[in-house]
Amino acid sequence: MKNKILYIISLILVLHVSAVGAQNVILNAQLDTFAIRIGEQTKARLDLSVDSGHDVALPLLKDSLLVDGIEILERNEYSRSIDNGKRIRFVQEYLITSFDSTRYEIPPFDVIVDKDTFTSNRLVLDVYSVEIDTANINNIAGPATVLDVELTWEEIRDAIYLGIILALVVTAFVLAVISLVKNKPIIRIVKVKPKLPSHIVAMNRIDEIKNDETLCVAGNEKEYYTQLTDVLREYMHERFGIDAQEMTTSEIIDEMLKIKDKESIKELKEILELADLVKFAKMKPTERENRLNMSNAIEFVNETKNIEEEKVVQPTEVKVVNERSLLHKRILVAAVIFLAVVIAGVIFLLTTDLYNMFS
Repeated sequence: MKNKILYIISLILVLHVSAVGAQNVILNAQLDTFAIRIGEQTKARLDLSVDSGHDVALPLLKDSLLVDGIEILERNEYSRSIDNGKRIRFVQEYLITSFDSTRYEIPPFDVIVDKDTFTSNRLVLDVYSVEIDTANINNIAGPATVLDVELTWEEIRDAIYLGIILALVVTAFVLAVISLVKNKPIIRIVKVKPKLPSHIVAMNRIDEIKNDETLCVAGNEKEYYTQLTDVLREYMHERFGIDAQEMTTSEIIDEMLKIKDKESIKELKEILELADLVKFAKMKPTERENRLNMSNAIEFVNETKNIEEEKVVQPTEVKVVNERSLLHKRILVAAVIFLAVVIAGVIFLLTTDLYNMFS
C-alpha cells in the first residue's frame, strides 16, 4: 500500500512539474513574475531543449490575447542556440499585461517534436488593482494645471546652430549674387585702329626722316642712313615676307632677285651698299647723295607697293571674349545655385525643429 501511494505521488509530480522530459525533450514555461498590478507588464517564456536532428514546431499565437484578460503586447522571434552540437535550445518570449484584477490560469503550450506532441506546465498570473484610500476620497487631487516649463539649452541648441548657419549661408548667397551682377562682361567690343598698307607706313616714316632737321646736318650721316635702311627693311618684311631686319645687304639682294628683276632693285642695292659704307667705313656722303638716296627709297616703295592692300576692308571693332571672366561667371552661377539649395534645406530643418519645440 505504501508503495502504491509513493507511485501515485511520483506520477502526480511528474505531470505537474514545470519541465517535461521525454525522449530527451525538456519543455518549460515560466513567468518573470507571478503577480503584477493592473497595467504593469511581465514576460511569459517558453523554453524547449531537444536533441539535434529533430523537427520542431513551436506554438504560433496569432491572436493579441494569451487568454481572455491577458493581452500580448509584443511577440519576439524565438532564439535558437546549440550546445556542443548535440542539444538545441529554443526560447520564445511574450510581453504581456492585463487591465482586470483577478487570477489568470494560462493553459499549457503545445510543442511538436517530429510527430510527437509535448505539453508544458500551466502558469498562474495574479493581477492586483491599485488600492484607493476611500477614507480620504475628498483629498484626491484633481487635474493639475498646465505648467510653463523653461526651455533647456539642449532643446534650443540645434535651432540656434541652424539659425547661425542660415545667416552665414544667406550672407554668402547675397554676396555671390552681387558679384554675379557686377561681373565684367564676358564679351567686350574693342575698337581697332585699321592697319595701314605697308607702303603708306613706309612713306610716312620716310617723310618723318626727311622733316627731321637734326638728321640732315653734317655729322649725323650714320643715324640718317640707319633710320632710312630700317624703314626699307621693315617695308620689305611686310610687303614681301622677307626677314630683312636680320639679313645682310647681299642676302637681301639675293632674296629680292627671286621676286623682282635686277633693274627694279638697282636703286635699293645702291642705298644699302652706301649705308653699309657710312655705318662701318665712316664714309661721309654729300648732301646731294643724301637727297638722291631719299628719292630712290621713295621710288622703290612706289614701284613695289601692293595696291590691293588699300582695297582690303579692315574691321574697326572686334569682339573679345574674356575667358577669365567667363570662368568666374560660371563659378558664381554654380555657387548661387548651391547656396540656394543649402538655404532651402536649412530653412526646412529649422522650421521642423521649431515646430517640434513648440508643438
